[in-house]
Amino acid sequence: MKKNRFPVMTVALAAAALLGITVWRAALENGAQEEKKTSLRIGVLLYRGDDTFIGTLRSSMEQDAKEYEQETGIRVTLDVRDAKRNQMTQNSQAERMIGLNCDVLCVNMVDRSAASGVIDKAMEADIPIVFFNREPVSEDMNRWEKLYYVGADAKESAVLEGQILVDAYRKNPASLDRNGDGVVSYVLLEGETNHQDSLIRTEWSVQTLKDGGVPIRRITSGIANWERNQASALMEEWLSDYGDEIELVICNNDDMALGAIDAIEREGIMAGTIKLVGIDGTPAGQEAFREGKLFGTVESDREAYAKRIFDTAEELAMGKEVTQEKYFWCPQHMVAN
Repeated sequence: MKKNRFPVMTVALAAAALLGITVWRAALENGAQEEKKTSLRIGVLLYRGDDTFIGTLRSSMEQDAKEYEQETGIRVTLDVRDAKRNQMTQNSQAERMIGLNCDVLCVNMVDRSAASGVIDKAMEADIPIVFFNREPVSEDMNRWEKLYYVGADAKESAVLEGQILVDAYRKNPASLDRNGDGVVSYVLLEGETNHQDSLIRTEWSVQTLKDGGVPIRRITSGIANWERNQASALMEEWLSDYGDEIELVICNNDDMALGAIDAIEREGIMAGTIKLVGIDGTPAGQEAFREGKLFGTVESDREAYAKRIFDTAEELAMGKEVTQEKYFWCPQHMVAN
């Protein structure tokens, strides 16, 4: 009588199948371990590397990268390029970063209206972008779900700058109205021509003074392109032309305020005689405030600002869920007496 071999064959097939599944699962797990990222390459494109505020953000991002490496063991390469205010240069730098297979780009646009060219290249290569400091137009930002922006709200900056002066005037009108004629006469140092933040900061710093009931008269204004040296040259001209008429200098950023202070000091005018306000709260700006040369400034939380840029870039590069909304607005506060 023949023995029935089917049960034995069935058991053997089942064992083989079980062994196959086990091997398959082990292979998947080993593959997953092998594919786990051990390094990140982040392309950082700056509109101008010698901009004081941008320099502080870069330093903070570099510190964030070092701390991330220590915590995770994942190596981070921040490949920083300076466009030196040339959009064509920045376009070439973006192409180079994409060619180097960066995991993500962090872009500080030279020309906010020219972001589409950078976005086109990044979309083709499926490389996400975190824009920062210079906000692209909304039409560009809405083209792709892998585009994010980190910045400080320009209107909020300007309102806080104006509020420093409103508070001072309400406390003591003579603090701004030096000659006691009932009107605060001011000059205004602006950033770039037609730059969104420059236009908004100019409009709302002045509007906040008006809304706060401060009687003001604009003597003149000028474009200093966010730069200390240009602001110093303009202020020197204005001191020559208008002299004691100038009671207040409203500046779109701290670097221009510092330039105005340089000119005031060259003229031998005592610190604090002419009041100056700025925006950014840079280390140099805060030192001038402590020395009584700068009446006040508006500080962005640079550490939170830079960390948000880095964290969003890391989340995108590692394929994580991004924890910020499409736009992140950095906290700001007044630095004033």
